[in-house]
This record gives sequence, C-alpha cells and structure tokens, in this order.
Amino acid sequence: MTHGRIALLGGGNMGRALIGGLLRSGTRAERVSIGEHVAEARSALAQELGITATADNAQAVAGAAIVVLAVKPQDARRVLLPLAAVLRTARPLLISICAGTRVESLQEWTGGALPVVRAMPNRPALLGAGVTGMYAPPAVSVAQRSAAEQVMQAVGEVVWVPDEDLVDVVTAVSGSGPAYFFLLAQLMAEAGEGLGLERQAAQRLAAATLYGAGLMAHVPGADLSRLRAEVTSPSGTTEAAVRVLEAGDLRGTIARALAAATARGRELAMLRPDPDPAGT
Repeated sequence: MTHGRIALLGGGNMGRALIGGLLRSGTRAERVSIGEHVAEARSALAQELGITATADNAQAVAGAAIVVLAVKPQDARRVLLPLAAVLRTARPLLISICAGTRVESLQEWTGGALPVVRAMPNRPALLGAGVTGMYAPPAVSVAQRSAAEQVMQAVGEVVWVPDEDLVDVVTAVSGSGPAYFFLLAQLMAEAGEGLGLERQAAQRLAAATLYGAGLMAHVPGADLSRLRAEVTSPSGTTEAAVRVLEAGDLRGTIARALAAATARGRELAMLRPDPDPAGT
C-alpha cells in the first residue's frame, strides 16, 4: 500500500482481522498502531502481530494518515470526542466500521473537518473472504476514496454505494447476510437428520454444500439465477423442493426480512449513542 501510517481504534475481532489483512497485503507492522483499552488484547496484538498497541488513543492516532474506527457503535462518541482536537489538526482520513453511525455524527464528534468514509464489512472478513459496502460523501477526494478502498480490500471485496441510506441496505444484505445462510444450512441439516441421517453427517453435508455453492457463486461473471436453474432439472428432486419453498412465499419472506434489517439499521442511525462523553 502507498498511503502513510494507519491507526485503528479498537482491537476486537474486526480490528484484528483488518490488521492481519493489512500485514498480509504488504503494510509493514511499524506503520500500524492500535488503541485498545483491554490490556490482555493489547498485549496479544503487540506480541502476535508486531504492531504498536497502546491504551492511549491519542498516542495511537498521532501521525496517522488513516484512522479506522473499529469500536462498538455505542462507544464511538466516547472514543472520538477526546480526540477531536488532535484529529481536527492532523485531518486524517477516518474510516468508520461502526454500524448505524452516520457521517454527520462522526464529523460532529471529531470537530467537523475530517474526511469520513463509512464501511460495512461482514464476518467472513475474519477469514479474508469478506465483502465491504462503502460510502463516501462528495467532499471525500478520489485519492481518499482509493486509500479507503485499499484498506478494506485487505479483508475482501469492496462495493461502493452512492447514498448513505444505502449503507443500511448493505448491512441487511451482506452485513447480516451470513446469518441467513447459516440458518438455512442449519435447517437443512436438521431436516436431513429428521429424515434419517446421522447428525454429524447431516451437518457436514449442509456445511459443505453451503461452502461449495458459495464458491460457484463467486466465480467471475456468475449469475445467481442461472446457477439455480442449472441445478433445477425439470421434474427432478430440486424442482420438487423449490416448489415447496415458493409455495411458502420464500421470496416474500426474504424481502420482508431484509426490509426489517434495513429499518432497524435506520432506527439505530437515529440514536445518539453514549450521550455522556465521560461515561464508561
């Protein structure tokens, strides 16, 4: 990567995954720092990844060209407000992976002058196989967008959306999406067991099918509708199952589920987490 130093605020699962991805993609460990308040996590990050880990967030962001906010959404205000003066002076690019936390709030908590990009990765990013939906307001330059994209590509693919409201749709589709596929695989395994398979065999069959189907869907140029049709032979077993799913209004159920997730994301965006900057 060609950008300068990167600082992360928060060393949880996603922060750790992002650091690992950055290191694998060629970012040198001495160019990465992290602010993490949990001593055990801080020590592990420093020892295992060779990066600078500190309990002092101001120290972590000092001199950074890019700051990644990887804390829980309810902690974002509390973490950013004490850093406002430092960030306002240095004006790094801020990449926020806090769900439901809007650009307007992030800019307010950092003094109003920072370029901010919102990013919504999903859990497969922990394996470097994620996809991240990203949004940048018009004030963010092309170079800054490119830098943010390089950072998030360290854990998978990147898809840009043109409107901030669509970040909530990204959350519904891909951010929450792995849970939907896990649920489907779980239910398939349970049904297989109910039809006579041993539990372990049913789970292995469902999980391997989920994995293999994902690989097929990820081939460049793959069309999901065509892939489904190719498995669904006329008058065959798959068609019999698909008819049952269609009769149960699977399409409508999925549409309602994603609409509910999107609506919840927008409700969260209306909240002002941690109103007391001195709160713990």
